[in-house]
Amino acid sequence: MPALTSDRSYAGKTVAIIGGGVIGASWAALFLVNGLKVIVSDPDPEIESKVQALMAAALPALQALGYEAVDVAANLSFEKDNARAVAHADIVQECGPEKPEFKQALWKIIEAAAPKGALLCSSSSTIPASVQFTQMADQSRLLVGHPFNPPHLMPLVEVVPTPKTDPAITARALAFYRGVGKVALEIKKEVPGFVANRLQAAIFQESVFLVAEGVVSLDQLDDVVTNSLGIRWATSGPFLSFHLGGGPGGLPHFLEHLGPPMEAAWKYLGKASLDDATKARLIDQLGASYGASSFYALSETRDEKEVAVINGLAHVQHAS
Repeated sequence: MPALTSDRSYAGKTVAIIGGGVIGASWAALFLVNGLKVIVSDPDPEIESKVQALMAAALPALQALGYEAVDVAANLSFEKDNARAVAHADIVQECGPEKPEFKQALWKIIEAAAPKGALLCSSSSTIPASVQFTQMADQSRLLVGHPFNPPHLMPLVEVVPTPKTDPAITARALAFYRGVGKVALEIKKEVPGFVANRLQAAIFQESVFLVAEGVVSLDQLDDVVTNSLGIRWATSGPFLSFHLGGGPGGLPHFLEHLGPPMEAAWKYLGKASLDDATKARLIDQLGASYGASSFYALSETRDEKEVAVINGLAHVQHAS
């Protein structure tokens, strides 16, 4: 059974996407299959062809999740001027460069041009909204709606309000993302990198360390994860996994008996550095592995696998 959880309650609404790169185009594909009208604003003179190519690669996976084919030409438009792009938007999804000064100036323009009731959301993976809103008159309007890449497939959206964000706006953002099929979670406190990327950074640091030290190769490391932790965490997550690992005694038993050796292992975790030698090693190994394949070929394979996981988990949930 497909994992479609969208209710199409936002069909007919208009979303302005600021920045048409990989994240922006992925968002565009998801919004389009949910019946929204999408305006992409980006200064790149070739943005239309780039977005069309990225969406063409994304749409088959969305159909495999249960979405119907969509008339892209009728519902997708482009506008280079940010103010004009947001003038009639119900939702603004910002996907611009990860530069605080850029975002600060951008939100000043968007706030002045967008309707007063428009949701203002940043896709930023690292910059809290409280850093972005410094030039806004009404700072209660802005929050982060951070997707996990690629947004058209990965269910998670981290909704991160600031201490000044109106709780009603946070509730509207959560409702919107859930309405287009996402698992939207409110992050209770602003921390750099939020939650998912902090976990990813910790795992990637140890991954780089193990490859740099010659313990495993780059593709072996990926094989270790996809054949163990990837499967485990896709079904249970770290805490539930260890709760089950504690047997009938659960997490309390695990913490008591297996917690000490786990804690002792923390001091052996590596402190990797992305210096020139390490980067050269990673890139060299990449070239001898899947680096020879094109971005689109690798993305297609990734999408097929992720759709299989998402649909498989949905089948289990529907059956239980």
